[in-house]
Amino acid sequence: MEKQQFKAESKRLLEMMINSIYTQREIFLRELISNASDAIDKIYYKALTDDQLVFNKESYYIKVTVDKDNRKLILSDTGIGMTQEELENNLGVIAKSGSLAFKKENEAKDGHNIIGQFGVGFYSAFMVADKVEVISRALGSDEAFKWESEGADGYSITTADKAGVGTDIIMTIKPNTEDDNYDEFLEEYRLRSIIKKYSDFIRYPIKMDVKGQRPKADTEGEFEEYQEEQTINSMVPIWRKNKNELTQEDYDNFYFEKRYGFDKPLKHLHISADGAVVYNAILFIPENTPFDYYTKEFEKGLELYSNGVLIMDKCADLLPDYFSFVKGMVDSEDLSLNISRELLQHDRQLQLIAKNIKNKIKSTLQSLLKEEREKYEGFYKAFGRQLKFGVYNDYGANKDTLQDLLLFYSSKEKKQVTLEEYVSRMPEDQKFIYYASGESIERLEKLPQAEIVTDKGYELLYFTDDIDEFAIKMIGTYKDKSFKNVSSGDLGIEADEAEKETEEEANDNKDLFAAMQEVLGDNVTGVKASKRLKSHPVCLSSEGEVTIEMEKVLKAMPNGQDVKASKVLEINVNHDVFKALKDAYATDKTKLSLYTSLLFNQALLIEGLTVQDPVQFTNDICKIML
Repeated sequence: MEKQQFKAESKRLLEMMINSIYTQREIFLRELISNASDAIDKIYYKALTDDQLVFNKESYYIKVTVDKDNRKLILSDTGIGMTQEELENNLGVIAKSGSLAFKKENEAKDGHNIIGQFGVGFYSAFMVADKVEVISRALGSDEAFKWESEGADGYSITTADKAGVGTDIIMTIKPNTEDDNYDEFLEEYRLRSIIKKYSDFIRYPIKMDVKGQRPKADTEGEFEEYQEEQTINSMVPIWRKNKNELTQEDYDNFYFEKRYGFDKPLKHLHISADGAVVYNAILFIPENTPFDYYTKEFEKGLELYSNGVLIMDKCADLLPDYFSFVKGMVDSEDLSLNISRELLQHDRQLQLIAKNIKNKIKSTLQSLLKEEREKYEGFYKAFGRQLKFGVYNDYGANKDTLQDLLLFYSSKEKKQVTLEEYVSRMPEDQKFIYYASGESIERLEKLPQAEIVTDKGYELLYFTDDIDEFAIKMIGTYKDKSFKNVSSGDLGIEADEAEKETEEEANDNKDLFAAMQEVLGDNVTGVKASKRLKSHPVCLSSEGEVTIEMEKVLKAMPNGQDVKASKVLEINVNHDVFKALKDAYATDKTKLSLYTSLLFNQALLIEGLTVQDPVQFTNDICKIML
C-alpha cells in the first residue's frame, strides 16, 4: 500500500509532539505500556459479556525486548489487537482515542478503567525513534497488518504475519547527537528504572529478558553470564489493598522504596475516598526535616497517579504550603488527562482531593497532639516553623486551620503548650495572653519587662522563633483574648499603691525625663517612669504595631528593611539609679548626659540590640570609674 498522508492538523500536532510537547523523553515508554495495558483490558471487558471468551489473566502480559545491534526497542502485548481499519482510525488521526470510545461503550464495573488516549500517547515514540512499525492482529481475526511511519511525512499499512493476537511496536532508536543520548533507551538498567518509576503498578506483568551472573558449574571461582525473563513491575499497588491486610512495616517499606526520605516516617495516613471524587492515597508525616526543606530548592508535592500510572512526580496543587512537609501519593480514576498526561483538564476534581487531604492531615496532627504528645513535639521541632509561617502567610487566611496546632514555651509549665491550654488556665482577672519575644528562653526568663506580669502570677509564652510574633499578629485574638507583648506600652494591669506612687514621681520629674529625651534625640519617642520594673533600673518598651523584636527580624532580612520600633526608655523610680539621675540633673548636666547614654545602651543590650557606638560606650563606662 502506498504511503498515506496525515491530516493537516494531525501533522502539525505530530511535529509538536516530536519536538516539544513532553517535558521528558522517557515518558514514551509509560505511554506505550499504558496503551498495551488498555489493549489487554479490552479483552477482559469482552470476556464479561461473551461466554465464548475466557479471560485467563496468566496468559496476558507486556514484553519489552532490546535488539542493540539493530538499535531496535520492541514492546509487545497480548491484548485485543487492531484490524486494518482500527490501525487507520487510531494511528492515522492523532488524538482519535480508540480507548476513550471503547470506555464510553463499556463502562467498567470493577475498577479496570481504561486510561489511554491511544492515538496521542503512541506518537510519543517518535521522540526517541526515527522509525516506528506496528504489527497487530485483532482478536477473532486470522489476518495481521503492519502500520509503518518515519514521522510527519506519512504512514503506510500493509499485510503482515503474526502468530498470535496482540500488538508489537518496533522502534528504531535514533542515533546519538552531540546534545542527546538515545543509547540509554537500549540499556536494560535504564529501561527497568523507567518501568519501575512510571508503570510499577500496571496490573499486568511487564516482562524483560534480564542478564545476570552465576557460579559456573563444576568450577571454583568462575562465573558465567545468563539471561532470564523477569517481571519488572510489582503490579498490585499498596494503596489498593485493604488497610487490615497491611502492617506498619509494609508502610515503612513503601516509604523507603519510594525514597520519600531517609528517616522513618512519624505517621502515615491511608485514605480510600469514595464520594464526590474517588481516590486512594498514602501520605506520610516525616520525622526529620529534609536537608533542603527551608531552601528555595525544595519542591513540595505528592506523586499523582491515574489508575496506577504515574503522571506527575510532584503535584504541588495537592498540598497547601504549610503542609509541604507531607510526602506520599494520590491515585484517582476521576482525573481526566490531557495530551501529555502531565496537565489536568478538570481542576475541580483536583481541588476536591486537595481539600480532603488538607483536612485529613490536620485531623491526623490534632490526634497526634492529643494522643501522642511526645511524638507531636518531635514533629513540631522539625516543622513547627512551617506551620507558623502558614499562619502568617496570605494575610492570616489559614489561621483558623493552624492556630490550634501551634506550641509555645510556657514560663509556668516549663514546656511547650498550646494556646488552648494557656487560655484554659488564665485567672479571671487576666485580660490578655502575655508573651515575651527574644532570642532564647534563658534570656527571656531574665527580661526586666516581664517582672510585673510574673509578679501577678500570670503565665508568659516565650517566643524564640523569628516568625512567632508575626504569626501572632495575624491571629489577632484567640478565644476572644488579645495577645500582649510584655514590652508594649500598656500591659492592662490595674495599678496598685506602689504604681500610684510611681505616677506621682513621674509628674514630679517631668523636666528630668524631658532632659533625658533631649539627650537621646530620635533614638526614643519618650522617657518615662516605669510601672513594670521591680528590681531592674531600666528597660525599653515599644509603642505601635512594630515591636522591638520585629525590628530586629526585619533588619536581619536579606533586603535589610529599615523599619524601627517606636522605643520608650523606662526608668525604675524606685531604684538607686534614679536618685543618681536626679542628683545629676540638679548639679551636673554633663553627668546626666553620660548616665542617660549609659542607661540607653544598657537597655539596648538587654533587648539584644546593637549598641550604636561601642567605642563611645566603653569610654562612657571608663568615665564613671574615674
